[in-house]
Amino acid sequence: MYLNLNIGILGHVDSGKTTLARTLSAIASTAAFDKNPQSQERGITLDLGFSALQVDLPEHLRDQCVAHGYEKLQYTFVDCPGHASLIRTIIGGAQIIDLMLLVIDSEKGIQPQTAECLIIGELTCKKLIVVLNKIDTLVDPQQRKKTLDKLRKGITNVLSKMAFDESPIVAISAGTGENIQLLVDTLAEKSFLPHRSTDLPFMFAVDHCFAIKGQGTVCTGTVLQGKLGVNDDVEIPKLKLHRKVKSIQMFRKSCQTIRQGDRAGICITQFDPKALERGIVCATNYAHYVHACITKLTRVKYFKRPIRSKAKFHVTCGYETVLATVLLFRGRSETFSYDEQYEYLEELSDTDTNATNHHVFTLLEFEKPILAFPNALIIGSRLDSDIHAADCRLAFSGRLTYIIRDVKYHETVLPGLQIFKQKTKTGSIQRVVNERELIATGLFKKSGNSRQAFVGLGISLSSGERGIIEDTFGASGKVKLRFGEPIAAHVLERIGNNKASQQEDIKVELSFKKFLFRKDDKHKKVVQ
Repeated sequence: MYLNLNIGILGHVDSGKTTLARTLSAIASTAAFDKNPQSQERGITLDLGFSALQVDLPEHLRDQCVAHGYEKLQYTFVDCPGHASLIRTIIGGAQIIDLMLLVIDSEKGIQPQTAECLIIGELTCKKLIVVLNKIDTLVDPQQRKKTLDKLRKGITNVLSKMAFDESPIVAISAGTGENIQLLVDTLAEKSFLPHRSTDLPFMFAVDHCFAIKGQGTVCTGTVLQGKLGVNDDVEIPKLKLHRKVKSIQMFRKSCQTIRQGDRAGICITQFDPKALERGIVCATNYAHYVHACITKLTRVKYFKRPIRSKAKFHVTCGYETVLATVLLFRGRSETFSYDEQYEYLEELSDTDTNATNHHVFTLLEFEKPILAFPNALIIGSRLDSDIHAADCRLAFSGRLTYIIRDVKYHETVLPGLQIFKQKTKTGSIQRVVNERELIATGLFKKSGNSRQAFVGLGISLSSGERGIIEDTFGASGKVKLRFGEPIAAHVLERIGNNKASQQEDIKVELSFKKFLFRKDDKHKKVVQ
């Protein structure tokens, strides 16, 4: 049995990723090395490619691996596109990897998509080897040393500000094979025994799908969690189909079971492969279409543009990317609860991002339902940005913890969310009724009919007295104020002596919370 480590090969377009994958690999899948005709025509990687290399277990892992029944180590290389316009595919591919090879052209150094790939890696795996490729183009030995030393220094400085563990930097030429063995040795040194969850429901990320006449449809992909055996039942939620697994292969070798982290092809009883292409195969009734979700938001610190409520972002979950509207709110607890009250945020500020006394959440409303499963990683981006601009398009990340599946969620779910805006209204005293009662004006519009909702709320005078709105008064927006203690005589005299030009002298202030989604009197929309 093999310990399978998924190695993502990411980097800017034309940095030599596919050449490196070909050089490293001993086994190729049906979709490896730009076999797509469009890839060959355009000369760039357009889709994910998969290939593998099997090696002996490294000394530092041997005892652990043997204890788990592993006899060899297999690297499955995930060759990701590098072009900026294909970032959806890059994000999808990165979510299945254990370790990233970041490929950098030695002559060109760090480029815009190099930086984006670093951020994707930081969000998905946090284990990295930097590969300085194409050193054969640096012919002069002194110039080569100078260029590589400068590159190493700059990259080390960038990585020091990120969440990666210790990241080796290896200079190679994938084209000539120079230092390839050094890279393989470095991979062995960085290899680890990842946590594999086999007790969770089966989840399989399908990246290619094709039919085999007389046998069925083969779905190739990566096990995200759980395990699967021959003759097990699976669901294809996108097609609402339930099928039986006829056979399983891992790089052309038949096997009886697969588990989290394994790269495999599963043969399922017949269905049209064109109807799926890319998506999810899973345990029955586990993945569902999601109309909205609530998640704790983690901002990508390199995203320099604003993140505002009611703005639209591209949200990627697995291999799917859809537009979603963002609504921001904050609370004191680290986990979301329908029992807690949250303050609405117009915009996410640096203060909110770095605060330790509150946590920021977001309600994401998808323009079309997205197929997802509990705790799936999501990444929010602005993919409509200029792909040639040197700024980060990745905005935030989170986990699909609170999933909303009800299509009528605006009526059934949102009214239960206690998200409020803090509001203040200021008015003036029109006249004195007695030492405990005043008539106030200016708090509400004359045409408004919402005054009754504020009856019973507390108010304060600019002179310090506190009371409540006892009732509405007349039809012109006035309200009657009542005070528990008699108002001081000098305050009453001051109000009574106000001239027309001085009526703003004593102000009345009303502070309250206005809840966004409450619609009836059962749960008041305004409270203090």
